[in-house]
Amino acid sequence: MAAYSETIDLYSDDGKLLKSGVTLDKISPLVNPATSKIIDLTKRTINVNLGGIEQALKIGKLGKGKIRGRELNLPIMENKDAIVARIKEMVQVEEGDDTNILEFNKGNLLLVEVPKKRLVNAATYDAAITAVAAATTYAIVDQFNIDAFNASTVKAACWGAYPHTMDMQGALVTSILSIPQNNEGIGFALRNVPVNHFVMMTGRNSLQGAALASTLETAGEFEMGQAIGAFERNQLLCYAYQGLNANNMVYDLVKANGETGTVGSVVQSLVERAIEDKVIAPGKKGGYFQFYDTKDPMLWNAYVSAGTLAATIVNCGAGRFAQAVSSTLLYFNDLIEHETGLPSSDFGRMMGTAVGFSFFSHSIYGGGGPGIFNGNHVVTRHANGVAIPCVVAAASLDAGTQMFAPEGTSKMMGETYGKIDVFNKPIDQIAKGVDLIA
Repeated sequence: MAAYSETIDLYSDDGKLLKSGVTLDKISPLVNPATSKIIDLTKRTINVNLGGIEQALKIGKLGKGKIRGRELNLPIMENKDAIVARIKEMVQVEEGDDTNILEFNKGNLLLVEVPKKRLVNAATYDAAITAVAAATTYAIVDQFNIDAFNASTVKAACWGAYPHTMDMQGALVTSILSIPQNNEGIGFALRNVPVNHFVMMTGRNSLQGAALASTLETAGEFEMGQAIGAFERNQLLCYAYQGLNANNMVYDLVKANGETGTVGSVVQSLVERAIEDKVIAPGKKGGYFQFYDTKDPMLWNAYVSAGTLAATIVNCGAGRFAQAVSSTLLYFNDLIEHETGLPSSDFGRMMGTAVGFSFFSHSIYGGGGPGIFNGNHVVTRHANGVAIPCVVAAASLDAGTQMFAPEGTSKMMGETYGKIDVFNKPIDQIAKGVDLIA
């Protein structure tokens, strides 16, 4: 990738300076070790709801339904240590490799880190979940000497409805990532993470949640070829200013407008900041209208993307509702174009995304709340990595107005991944990662 001389300062979610003078390339998902760790663990860590498997087997809850007569009353949690040891023994490739199993909630939840060798020597990241699901099934069958007629019941608790369904529907062995067949194009895997997962992994912290979403969205953009040549700088600038609160911009905009501000006042604050930083300057006049010019449209794009996140936090935070996020994405950017005559976030694609998003999330169609959308969804995929972080911030600030609350869809993500530093405090960890780059 290109080397950049321009620098940014990284600030925390509470407005404190973390690292100054960071060159743009050092936050790249291809370079920063903390970002690399997030991507690595996203691909090779698998949730095992061991306590859930015991309860599901007890009542015959398999896949998405119940099968009477297939109940199994197994003391799985009483034998947890033996089962965990057996899973590790089968998942590891070599004794003492990077296989790791973390236990949460008294061992009811496991987070299995599959060894890198399994993914390096595989075509896709499926290798992680299939290895863990198979090992969990085998370990339980082995521990309790399950016969051939009941082993399939244990398998169904671990694997869900697969292979009757294309994915592992109703499985109690799960991944952050969806299966490759559900990715709607090349490079969408890391963008196929539900908003509510990010919310729970970062403990409903709007800026940290936006940063985690922005990290995986940006990595996805790199993967799909959107950050090649001159476009690389555009992606990194958006990631820096919107996702990582570079130069404290998002924090400052929210602080200035948090008490009495509106979407419109955030527009005003953003334009004033851009003029002050000499990113834009007054150009020609058309009657009463003042046009603005910019010599750096990519930097302007980063500023207006950061402004969109700030407007979302101000508006959705004031109402404690997530549903307003789509209209905020639309009208903040519409007002920006009317105010400056310059392109809005992602050069208009944010607005286009917002129109469809309004319809699908809560209008006539009303298919679901913002929290169940992701960057792979046909509605929210179009803005290049800058829409989903705003949705995460809105859902983090929501006070229970969604049909699908994060605690309902993604509680386990908070109880497992939410305990790992790179997932729950990505801004801080990425700033620390800068020091580790040679």
